[in-house]
Amino acid sequence: MTEGNQTVVLEFLLLGLPIPPEHQNLFFALFLAMYLTTILGNLIIILILLDSHLHTPMYLFLSNLSFSDLCFSSVTMPKFLQNIQSQDPSIPYAGCLAQIYFVLIFGDLESFLLVVMAYDRYVAICFPLHYTSIMSPNLCVSLVVLSWVLTTFHAMLHTLLMARLSFCEDNVIPHFFCDMSALLKLACSDTHINEVVIFITGGIILVMPFVLIIVSYARIVSSILKVPSARGISKAFSTCSSHLSVVSLFYGTVIGLYLCPSDNNSTVKETTMAMMYTVVTPMLNPFIYRLRNRDMKGALGQVFCKKKMIV
Repeated sequence: MTEGNQTVVLEFLLLGLPIPPEHQNLFFALFLAMYLTTILGNLIIILILLDSHLHTPMYLFLSNLSFSDLCFSSVTMPKFLQNIQSQDPSIPYAGCLAQIYFVLIFGDLESFLLVVMAYDRYVAICFPLHYTSIMSPNLCVSLVVLSWVLTTFHAMLHTLLMARLSFCEDNVIPHFFCDMSALLKLACSDTHINEVVIFITGGIILVMPFVLIIVSYARIVSSILKVPSARGISKAFSTCSSHLSVVSLFYGTVIGLYLCPSDNNSTVKETTMAMMYTVVTPMLNPFIYRLRNRDMKGALGQVFCKKKMIV
């Protein structure tokens, strides 16, 4: 569609990964297996809802994290898999904005949930006798609802700001999904407001939660050192190790992508790093955080035993 001498973009082309044609089937099978693993691993939330013994604050947060991981991967992977097999890697303008919206929601939600879970670990270790009263059901539900509200508002804000931009002629996105930063580079209208909002909200959504997590663990370490014991250190490590692994995996890739940009503006590096936090992290989280947990394994065993008894 044209307006005067200006061409208005109605769709974008997602270049995806630089996969040689002869290796397309191999990569398609690999990424399909990763996506199916993500779905199966994160369906553990059904197990959490079925087992009454797991209705605790930690598992409430874990169930929301599982749902977030499942949706986060589902926003990008189906289209990416379709584009590997298709000769037409196009995505409509409206579909691109929708993808940005949902990527922001579930990416931001993971950030907020990780800081909420860090607070939960802080209370459990530093105030074990008051844990039940502090982490009351009302507080836990309020923290989850607040996380959803803030992420929805943030995603809507950026999507509306992106919708006001004009895109002319160049519609090729060197990415496997509609990344907001990649789309801004294609805009032919003023993006100053978008960049300012990204800078301000980025501090709130990414930097502040990361700092709060660091502060929480600093307090945990300080509390442990006051009464040093091999048993206490072992218990604290077993309680926090999984959460720290997930935090390192998520924030490490996000910080590496957005706060440590490549000197040569390498699109391959950016795409690879984005693949880490949108595909690899949601796939690994169930194994790092959920399936290594004894309570989870016990609940999983009970569910399978019940199914066998029914059969």
